[in-house]
Formats: sequence, C-alpha cells, structure tokens
Amino acid sequence: MIRILANDGIEESGKKALASAGIELVDARVAQDQLADYLRTEGISGLLVRSATQVRKELIDACPGLKLIGRGGVGMDNIDVEYARSKGLHVVNTPAASSDSVAELVLAHLFGLIRFLPQSNREMPLSGETHFKELKKAYAAGIEAKGKTLGIVGFGRIGKALGARAVGLGMNVRVAERRPGEKHEVTWTLGNGQVIPLQFVSEPLEAVLAESDFVSVHVPGGGDKPLIGAAELGAMKRGAILINAARGGVVDEVALLAALDSGQLSGAALDVFVNEPEPAVQVLMHDKISLSPHIGASTAEAQERIGSELAGLVIEALGTVRA
Repeated sequence: MIRILANDGIEESGKKALASAGIELVDARVAQDQLADYLRTEGISGLLVRSATQVRKELIDACPGLKLIGRGGVGMDNIDVEYARSKGLHVVNTPAASSDSVAELVLAHLFGLIRFLPQSNREMPLSGETHFKELKKAYAAGIEAKGKTLGIVGFGRIGKALGARAVGLGMNVRVAERRPGEKHEVTWTLGNGQVIPLQFVSEPLEAVLAESDFVSVHVPGGGDKPLIGAAELGAMKRGAILINAARGGVVDEVALLAALDSGQLSGAALDVFVNEPEPAVQVLMHDKISLSPHIGASTAEAQERIGSELAGLVIEALGTVRA
C-alpha cells in the first residue's frame, strides 16, 4: 500500500477520499529536522504540506523514495518546485480551493479600513467610556465602497473572485496584468443560482495604480525585488489604500511604512509579511495598518475544498506512479 504523510494536516474530506482510493494516510506532525529520516524509515511515497513544512533540495535528495509533494494551498514558495520536478517528482497544489475565502478577507480588511474599525477597536476599550463623543467625531469621516475604484494587480482565480464581488458592491474595477488589452471573462454565481457574466480588460500597472482608490495585490512571490516598491507607492493616488493578501515579499514594507507616514497612503492591510512568521514590529504597531496572521484561506469551507482537491490530485498522480 502507498503511504502518504500529511505533515501539516488535512481535512476530513481529503482523508476519506484517500482512504477510498486505498492510500494509507499518516496524519502526523514530524519536526523539520527529523523529517528526512521519517520519510525514509516509514516508506513514505508522498508528502503533503501547507506553509509550515519546508521541502527543499536537501530533503528531496535525502528521500529517493519520495514520489509526490502536495501543497494544500496556492503558493509553493516553501517547496523547491522546479528541482523536485527535475527529479521526476509530482508536485501539486490547490489553487482554486481558497479563492473565495481570500477575496472575502480582502473586502473585510477594506471595509474595516474605510470605516476606521482597526483604530476604533483599539481605542474603544481604552477610552470609549470617558471619551465616547471624541472618538465618534474622530472616526466620523468614513467613506463608502460603492462608486470607488478598486485596482486588482494580478487577475488569477483570487483576483477574479475579488473583482466579481467588487462589481456586486457597485465598485469600478481596474485590472493590472502582464498583457494590457487582454479580455478576462468571469462568471459570477449568486446565492440563488443566478449566473452573471462579467468582462474585465487588463491595463498597464501604472494606469491602475494612478487611478484606483484601493489597490489589492494578487501575484505570486519569489521575485528578485518587490513588485510594489517606493516608486509604485508614489505613483498611487494620494490617500489610497493598499491591500496585500498574496505574499509578503510582493510589497516593500519599509517603503509602505514611509508612504503611510507621509500621508501618500491613508491605510494598508496585510495578511502576509516579509519575515513571516516573525513580522517586523514596526509593521505590527503601525496605527494605519489592518493586520491578520496569514488567514486568507482559513475558513471551514476553503479547508474542506483544499482537502478534497488535494486528495484528488494525489490519487491522479499516484495512479500514474503505480502504472
């Protein structure tokens, strides 16, 4: 029987699917420094991870019996993907499962920022009883999302899910992609089953940054330098809001803090960080940043979809291995 280790866990939907396919799942947490020995001694053919476990060249070389690496989630920056594939390993991930959850988190951050909820939630317990009127006045200048322009940088599955929701809120949506002029067809399904076709057209990054009230970044990390640095922040509309729920290295955090301090940006939201899991304290303490601890895909629904999708990919890949 083929044995699979889910080192960072897997939802019940995935466990059931793997068991039905006759694949033995080991649902355990093995320390990084003990992982290579465990994979060899236990005869593990497939390793399933999320973001905690690192699957680097050294681990791959140390485990010749490994046939598959599966990532429950979108980004695979904790895996040496190309090297693994060059060694004949199957490397799979679940890019579709968490799109809705990430898109909704982006909007949660956005609504919080434009109504001063992060600041209000910090101040109310401290001085709400004695300075209620002052706080009410301080946070009275909120704005509505309807009618504002949302720029989406990167228009993959998450970008499309966010764009459809933004249109539903009455927002104008601008899309920055590598091929300006490209048309993107999106099907938006309402809760009652009604299907609404939408179309977006890609534009240059510079135009989207300059004309958007809010900018949300949805591109993979791993580049030599941040996509959004000092120049890009300076090109944004003054007083705009930047949201990053993609990868920490996509945004230059030092430049972001400077833009917030100067008033170039009125706020920012971060679900991901450069030094994850130890974000810079200057970022964590800034009063204009809405923060969350990399929870974009952390909903019950997304995790169930991730489990099912990952199990399906594993079964398909191992069928090839067995053949």
